[in-house]
Amino acid sequence: MDLAAFKLMFSEIGQEALNAATQLQPREADYLRHYQNLEKRYPGKLAQAVLETAILRDEARKKFPHAKRMYFTREALEQASPHLVSAYRAERFRGFDQLLDLGCSIGSDTLNMASMAHTTGFDSDDLRLAMAQANSGSLGRAGSTDFTLCNLRESLPIAPSEKFGLFFDPARRSGGRRVYSVKDYDPPLEIISTRLGSFPGLGVKISPGVDKTEIADFGAELEFVSLGGELKEALLWFGPLKSAERRATILPGAHSLTGEERMGKLALSEPLRYIYEPDPAIIRAGLVADLGEQIGAMQLDPDIAYLTADDEYNNPFSRSWEIEDWMPFNLKRLRDYLRARNVGEVTVKKRGSPLHPGELIHRLRIKGDEQRVLFLTHLDGSPITISCFPRQG
Repeated sequence: MDLAAFKLMFSEIGQEALNAATQLQPREADYLRHYQNLEKRYPGKLAQAVLETAILRDEARKKFPHAKRMYFTREALEQASPHLVSAYRAERFRGFDQLLDLGCSIGSDTLNMASMAHTTGFDSDDLRLAMAQANSGSLGRAGSTDFTLCNLRESLPIAPSEKFGLFFDPARRSGGRRVYSVKDYDPPLEIISTRLGSFPGLGVKISPGVDKTEIADFGAELEFVSLGGELKEALLWFGPLKSAERRATILPGAHSLTGEERMGKLALSEPLRYIYEPDPAIIRAGLVADLGEQIGAMQLDPDIAYLTADDEYNNPFSRSWEIEDWMPFNLKRLRDYLRARNVGEVTVKKRGSPLHPGELIHRLRIKGDEQRVLFLTHLDGSPITISCFPRQG
């Protein structure tokens, strides 16, 4: 989709075409068939634009509650944070007089920030800026947002002020592929020290797989955010926005655990009555030891993020299973153990094991009516298998 085709969607014929495309309830797999249908009635570029919009709106429902009124490019949709994550993050900026969204793309973050204060979005892509403006209007935020074309590599047309809160979301793709080093972001994170550092309130979105050694000198709070048990993003918080060294936040609910990264500081133990699997945000933030101390648990291995305890402690930061038994890993022994208990279905979870879960299930060759959850891991360096009862509810 180009800018001209996008603007044409807002004409009378464009709205007619968009309605026609929406009624088709199209999927990406049927793109060609639907495009040929629409092209018979509308100009080719318009048919392409409305069909792409209808497909992406349907796909975006998982991320955005008002997706059917929004506009996207595929790459922008894939890169955008889910609404719940973006709304949680925007709360950090409450209290500032004005907010700036640097690298605003289609404006999904801008709109959430605008609920805190008037927000200006900056981006170097004129199509995405046009979409951001349209999204702002369709979702009732036109009066509290502005959008400006700006190449952040060259300049930032605003002077530093304590009144401003900044959110910086650099591009983390190049040529359609993800980039992982902060040096390869666009713009690279060195912009923080060269230009953005003079703004006191700054938040930066980075890849959750970031190499932590690359950001160690920033002196910022590092936060990892998960949604529904899936790690979504990492954030750097500077100045008055910093409130901890490390933070893991679990959504929905905005449950946060803070502390310092100190893996391997818990006492070790053989498997007790329960095994705990920390949320991925806890693991990436290096807060496994903090969680263990909070729930009174110990580690099985100093390098592996499984915890164990005699008591079950329900908490938002981990999931627990009741342990039935455990043993040093041996395929024949494990097969005999499961067959003796009429187990025919297993879910395999692993940390520190080279075995592929699907391969293990195939090699077990078990039949029966019972279910178990198997953990393949280490006990102080030695491979073990832990058999657990399925979680209830």
